[in-house]
Amino acid sequence: MTAPLSVAIAQINLVVGDINGNLAKILRTLARARDELGSRLVVFPELTITGYPPEDLLLRPAFVDAAMGAVDILVPRVVGIAAVVGHPWRDGQRLYNAASVIDEGRLLARYLKHRLPNYGVFDELRYFVPGGSPCVVDIDGVPIGVTICEDIWESGPVEHSVEQGAKLVVNLNASPFHVNKPAEREQAVVAKRARASAVPIVYANLVGGQDELVFDGGSFVVDADGRPTTRCPLFEEVLQAVHVDVAETVVPRAGPVEPFLDLEASIYRAIVLGVRDYVDKNRFPGVVLGLSGGIDSGLTLALAVDAIGADRVEALIMPSRYTKQMSIDDALAECGALGVRADIISIEPMFETFLRELKPIFGDRPADATEENIQARCRGVLLMAVSNKTAKMVLTTGNKSEMAVGYATLYGDMAGGFAAIKDVPKTMVYRLAEYRNAISEVIPQRVIERPPSAELAADQTDTDSLPAYEVLDPILEAYIERDCSPDEIVAEGFDAATVDRVVAMVDRNEYKRRQAAPGVRITRRAFGRDRRYPITSGYRHRSSELDSGSTEGAAPSAQT
Repeated sequence: MTAPLSVAIAQINLVVGDINGNLAKILRTLARARDELGSRLVVFPELTITGYPPEDLLLRPAFVDAAMGAVDILVPRVVGIAAVVGHPWRDGQRLYNAASVIDEGRLLARYLKHRLPNYGVFDELRYFVPGGSPCVVDIDGVPIGVTICEDIWESGPVEHSVEQGAKLVVNLNASPFHVNKPAEREQAVVAKRARASAVPIVYANLVGGQDELVFDGGSFVVDADGRPTTRCPLFEEVLQAVHVDVAETVVPRAGPVEPFLDLEASIYRAIVLGVRDYVDKNRFPGVVLGLSGGIDSGLTLALAVDAIGADRVEALIMPSRYTKQMSIDDALAECGALGVRADIISIEPMFETFLRELKPIFGDRPADATEENIQARCRGVLLMAVSNKTAKMVLTTGNKSEMAVGYATLYGDMAGGFAAIKDVPKTMVYRLAEYRNAISEVIPQRVIERPPSAELAADQTDTDSLPAYEVLDPILEAYIERDCSPDEIVAEGFDAATVDRVVAMVDRNEYKRRQAAPGVRITRRAFGRDRRYPITSGYRHRSSELDSGSTEGAAPSAQT
């Protein structure tokens, strides 16, 4: 048996497009791995030089030139250690998602990603062409196969590396989070691939928020039997040393194996990381949000404080004639518990002014959603004014259930820069509130227990306009995330009229969602990058039980 090989997993947080900053971080990481850990090889995430996903920056030749130039700068500076670093690489007119293996100032090999994902949030075929040859390099007598992300989700690349003599496979990743993803990628994909190929795999994943996406880290090593021998923490940067014994086979030594997180903990931490990185990477000094005394804004306030600190969060409480005193009291209690500055500005004077000035146009028409939406837009104007004056970003507070059925006001409560809980169904909002309160109580219990209400009309509750969330959310999950037809949803036990009503609301509010702020993706199918439906569409989804061929109710509702 030869001396063990020390490999470091660089689970780091990068900034898309910041080539110089990312290069500097790579160099600092290499120095730490060499000087502090005594590592021989460092494995970095996918597209380390540019960050992931660089999207249409890759269509700019100057950007690709800069990324390739950074690799040229990096190679001679990799001294006393070896590295596998991801980056774009252009050969003539062909652009590749590549990884370079560098050792002692020399480029040993360059691998070109074989499998290019083009589903869900991924658009790699828009930019890259696939490579076709395996890459196996010798590091201190150990033949190591190099693969990138999707290469390990499909058969071929790992097997071809093993056929070329690889005894260890490293995989560079930018694998984004959704619920249950950490266990899925490790147990259902990588461990299965390791067992099938009888080879240990080092899986290095990106960590950090990038617009809607959150990369959760959770890098790991599995042995040739698919058993995890090392697992890094989720949602944290870490430089993890891994030692492998080398003989006839390569056997990873046991290292720290961090446990998977519970569902609520993983979602909460994903949102915290997504909010923090969106605010910090876009250089906002802080955030401001409207605090209603309801559960959505209460949870959003807690997430914001946990993400960036109470001193960078500001809350506006904006009561109207319909706001109950308990809502104001609860909002103030939330700010007190979290140490957040709160200002109270009544919207009543401006609401009355709008009604007075619109009276000649409205005439004797009865009050309806118009008056409700004016209140929401008064609040939106105030929030945007504070944002303009302080440079703090408005953090919106709407949840996925509301976004799905259009239970939100354009240019009102939808106005803002980032939507923390945009992909969180209402029933999960309650679970996250309970989870956060178990750490320290910051959301009053009556906020969790009282019926949810927008408080835009007298004695209003959400169920005046919507099915109960315990009914609504499973229908939405089936229709949006699983692409079930109305008939299939009815077959699961739901009332046909309710299903058709919900599906119609989802379909006709696409125009509204298209104007919503981006928000953290935590489910398999989020609005935005994941789900791209036409606004103008004549296709209608109805259950056969109620389908009469009528198009009644198919037209978009008035903007709200």
